[in-house]
Amino acid sequence: MFKGVVLSILASVTFGVLYFYTKLLGDLDSQQTFGWRIIATLPFLTVFMFFSGDFAYVKNIYQRMVKQPSLFILLIITSALTCFQLWLFLWGPMNGRGLQVSLGYFLLPLVLVLAGSIFYKEKLSKFQMVAVAFAVMGVGHELWRLGSIAWETICVALGYSLYFLIRKAIKTDNLGGFWWDILICIPVAIYFTQMGVNAYGQFIETPDLFLVVTGLGAFSAIGLGSYILASRYLPMVLFGLLSYLEPVLLALASLALGESISADEWLTYIPIWCAVGVLVLEGTWHIYQQGNKRKNLELNIREFDKRKH
Repeated sequence: MFKGVVLSILASVTFGVLYFYTKLLGDLDSQQTFGWRIIATLPFLTVFMFFSGDFAYVKNIYQRMVKQPSLFILLIITSALTCFQLWLFLWGPMNGRGLQVSLGYFLLPLVLVLAGSIFYKEKLSKFQMVAVAFAVMGVGHELWRLGSIAWETICVALGYSLYFLIRKAIKTDNLGGFWWDILICIPVAIYFTQMGVNAYGQFIETPDLFLVVTGLGAFSAIGLGSYILASRYLPMVLFGLLSYLEPVLLALASLALGESISADEWLTYIPIWCAVGVLVLEGTWHIYQQGNKRKNLELNIREFDKRKH
């Protein structure tokens, strides 16, 4: 479980960095940026999977598609779902809607917690129950304040939840499944790179743009790869709760990019940040307990050896 927690935190930090990264993309619009992100992510994701030992899943899914061609149709659906989310993730901060997108990521863990409790009968720990209570306060206040939810928020919260549930149902909830999602989306990505004025000429005019796009692919592969691995190592409830770290970082990045939180919005964000703090405390407590268990085990082994000799 500790490995899953570390991967989840790594993914959240990387996604926060990517929000800032959009400012380095020059005159590329959100469609072009999405296209280059998909194209640049695939090779880095492949390398990431070789090192993590997950590339075998790619072959396994291919063999399943040969035996069951209908699986490819389902992969097209999951590919469309994830690629839309990747596009929206970049579109938000580039169009002044970063906070609305980040609110969707705030709401997503609540939907995942609900899904885990209903579909997989997962139970919440006391720490997690407190965290959920804080999260409900924050999201509930936002619903009360606005009276409705932005379309970006709904798309993130429901779209990603549906994506994870379908992947779990068809047993592609691993990096191999995500690799196929990205591969299937490559033709669409190539089309998007050709949109806009001077689509490829920008790379000639600004050679550094090659390095920026390469970095975009590297960060995306690390963040997305870590996120998918975390979803495999953690129960859905804990995975959903840890996902609150990402929107906190995205919101902070949005503020740094010029967006602002009004006075009546603080009652939305403060409870959410409290929820994250509770989860950090739970993680610290688990590490402390594991350390005590190891010490007790070592003491028992030493006592046994003394008695034996």
